[in-house]
Amino acid sequence: MSDQSGDAHQTFQFLSNEYAQALQALQSIENQASTLLLLGGSDDLRTFVDQFIEMATRTRALAEDAGEPHFVEWFGELIERAEALRGEIVKK
Repeated sequence: MSDQSGDAHQTFQFLSNEYAQALQALQSIENQASTLLLLGGSDDLRTFVDQFIEMATRTRALAEDAGEPHFVEWFGELIERAEALRGEIVKK
């Protein structure tokens, strides 16, 4: 196996792991959103969502640089979900 295919495999593994973690994180945020809002934690929820969007945007850019269009699309979908959730958070 050449170094390039090894690098491509490592990149794919890295992006796969990052995607799995991002998906789990977003699902956790979505699952806890209503509880946080009920407890008056809209600022905390907004912070979690903003941090998620920042992380996912950074990783999507890495996927673009690596020429991994599927990961670009998948991270884009997660970012859209997070942005939709952020839009539902009422500012106090």
